[in-house]
Amino acid sequence: MEEKIIKGKKNGFLVLIATILLLVAAFAAMMYCGVNGTDDAPAYPVLFGVAIVVLCLGWIPLLGLRVLKPQEALVLTLFGKYVGTLKGEGFYWVNPFCSSVNPAAKTKLNQSGDVSTGETAAERQAANQKNVVAATNRISLKIMTLSNNRQKVNDCLGNPVEIGIAVTWRVTDTAKAVFNVDNYKEYLSLQCDAALRNIVRIYPYDVAPNVDTTGDGKADEGSLRGSSELVALRIRDEIQSKVKEAGLEIVEARITYLAYATEIAAVMLQRQQASAIIDARKMIVDGAVGMVEMALERLAEKGTVNLDEERKAQMVSNLLVVLCGNRDAQPVVNSGSLY
Repeated sequence: MEEKIIKGKKNGFLVLIATILLLVAAFAAMMYCGVNGTDDAPAYPVLFGVAIVVLCLGWIPLLGLRVLKPQEALVLTLFGKYVGTLKGEGFYWVNPFCSSVNPAAKTKLNQSGDVSTGETAAERQAANQKNVVAATNRISLKIMTLSNNRQKVNDCLGNPVEIGIAVTWRVTDTAKAVFNVDNYKEYLSLQCDAALRNIVRIYPYDVAPNVDTTGDGKADEGSLRGSSELVALRIRDEIQSKVKEAGLEIVEARITYLAYATEIAAVMLQRQQASAIIDARKMIVDGAVGMVEMALERLAEKGTVNLDEERKAQMVSNLLVVLCGNRDAQPVVNSGSLY
């Protein structure tokens, strides 16, 4: 299905004025014939009959008037056949028997343009079921943001991860959006969830050894936390490949939430804390060893104190305890001989 743009139909004011004048003229003609006629028959019966017909059917052209705002479109069908799409702001007049089609008009997702400020998910669901919100068949061509619910997905190591994305999208082909899929909004939401799961399963949450995330057969350092830009780009490309036939364009995809699932969050936090403690201890030990080496070298250069190997070992031990300990050192004053 290819989109056909209807052009040259911005004559709504002309049709409106002409229809009103025609109805006024028909009413005046009917009154004139009735006043100048007799009790048995009106004057000019043919004119009187034409005026009655015009008054009865003259309102039909008004059904063809359409008003569009900027970045709006209207898909029109005539007795089930697609005749074209109106695009661009203006006051249009089309065939009065044309009907507008938008199967996603009453679909309300968690996205911009579909929800009002402060509206909860339960209220949106109730509005969908009862059709509280007045639906319009106009298709918005603006860039909209879809924020699906957070998904719980296992990463490539089997760890459950909660992740959420925000996808900015717009309709580029109204004919494909209306006729190629049943409901393009629900179709987009479903494809976002599927693409998110497919991509997240490729990556670990943190950098892990012997994990190939690019598919080139070589281990790399890709991860959900460290490669969020690359992950978002792959999610966008995955969604775009699925919704192209629906006439939709995915402008951007961003990760809005990323965390371990509740059931393993505490364990993973302890693991991260242990790793941080080990790294900190390693840095402290490296620094302490460097300071001890520097102290021994300075003492040897100036000849301040001559220490044998046993005293050097004891001094190294004491310095390492002082420098690597978690508490402040408690000095001990030796009043006797070293030996």
